[in-house]
Amino acid sequence: MFCAYLLLAISLCVSFANAVEVQRPRGVPLSKRQFYEENKPFTCLDGSRTIPFDRVNDDYCDCKDGSDEPGTAACPNGSFHCTNAGYKPTFIPSSRINDGICDCCDTTDEYNSGASCQNTCKELGRQERETLQKQAEIAKEGFLLKQQLINEAKKQREEKQGKMTEMQTNRRTMEEKVEALRTVKEVAEQPEKEAKERHLKAWEDQKAIIRAEKDKTKMAEAFLELDDDADGYVSVVELQSHTELDPDSDGALTEAEAQGLLGGAGKVDTSSFESAWNNIKDKYISESQADSAAVDPPVEDNRPPVPDNEPYHDEEPVDEDEENEDDDEDDDYPEEDSDKPIPSVHTPEKSEQDEEAMPPYDAETQTLIDAAQKTRDDFDEAERALREVDDQIKSIEKELSFDFGTSGEFTYLYSQCYDLTTSEYIYRLCPFNRVSQKPKYGGSETNLGSWGSWAGPEDSKYMVMKYEHGTGCWQGPNRSTTVKLICGKETVVISTSEPSRCEYQMEFTTPAVCHEPEPVNPDVGSHTEL
Repeated sequence: MFCAYLLLAISLCVSFANAVEVQRPRGVPLSKRQFYEENKPFTCLDGSRTIPFDRVNDDYCDCKDGSDEPGTAACPNGSFHCTNAGYKPTFIPSSRINDGICDCCDTTDEYNSGASCQNTCKELGRQERETLQKQAEIAKEGFLLKQQLINEAKKQREEKQGKMTEMQTNRRTMEEKVEALRTVKEVAEQPEKEAKERHLKAWEDQKAIIRAEKDKTKMAEAFLELDDDADGYVSVVELQSHTELDPDSDGALTEAEAQGLLGGAGKVDTSSFESAWNNIKDKYISESQADSAAVDPPVEDNRPPVPDNEPYHDEEPVDEDEENEDDDEDDDYPEEDSDKPIPSVHTPEKSEQDEEAMPPYDAETQTLIDAAQKTRDDFDEAERALREVDDQIKSIEKELSFDFGTSGEFTYLYSQCYDLTTSEYIYRLCPFNRVSQKPKYGGSETNLGSWGSWAGPEDSKYMVMKYEHGTGCWQGPNRSTTVKLICGKETVVISTSEPSRCEYQMEFTTPAVCHEPEPVNPDVGSHTEL
């Protein structure tokens, strides 16, 4: 566990400071000391050959694996062990031995180079212990916060489950109410529909009568217009004056064509004109229509042109003093205008469309309509309330379906977002939802991935989040983001990077990944031999 590792590391750092070094050839770690016995021939660690012990560290490479020269730079593939008492032991390539650069904090790599090296292991050890101690304290506080998060998550989960159970029960009642109101609505809509249909049919019949009367009036007017000699007949010759009635649209209404429009007769009286009227009424243009279609010639403007730099005046300029005097005279007789009659407002005649508009419903029909509308409003309201409950149930079911950790410690991250602002962008992490990037100084947002899954190794699954299928890169893959979770007291995005094209990485601190510290025996390793 992470905290146990921190405390163990602190303990080891302390033990290294008090360690007693075991004698062995230079550059050999304690774990391999048994292979280097002075009184026995040395066998290369790869088993390739055996050589006298005095050829170990003789500055000549005898073994292929370089194991005979752990303390010199003779073998290109050799490695040198830095004891670094008081700090952390490490290995360096043997090529760095006596190269004039201090690689080991205990200076043992520069034993024969003349380089001026200072042993910094104790100071590095002290700094390391301070760092590890701070991390251990953070881990301890983070674990306490994690316990609170777990308790809150457990409580919230129970509340949501209880709420969902309650809503599911209420939903059944609401669903029954919706069905009952649906029946009431359908019952109320039937007489409404029948009343509307009766009203519409009565109006259609009335419109037919009105149209027939209008057509009869137009027919009588047309007969009088066509009967030029007022002999009570419309003749072929009289009909030929209306060329708009030409059946073949060749510009002339022939005698045969006119006679055909009159039903084959040479002339017709008012009783016979009805059949002829049906043949001509669609094209017939009355004299009144022809008069209204005539366009008056434009009035010629004989006023002289006005120069561009002078304003145009329709009337003679009025002296300002005279105008003021006129105003004063008007003020002296304010009551004269009050006796003037108010000009009447001309009311435009109703258009044919207005005349054919359906009249208001009668009181009985309107009552049925109002009653049906009330049932529709009640039904719509009940159905809307049911949809809202369904949405809430789905929302809770979705939240409860997420894997929020073994004890629900990540629950508090749901529906939250955390920003990190860099010099160019604002990065936003919304756990269990998506990751996005937006230019700092304006621009559209880019989706860096939507929630995929936990992606940590098997033993620490909840240390890594994976967000996938983001906005596609130009001629590249869809963007994705890997979020590494780090133990911390605060919940914050601490870094972001793009190590590969369209593949982003984030570091995110949260107490949800802090583990319980394990007790460490202060005496462990206090006399470790190096």
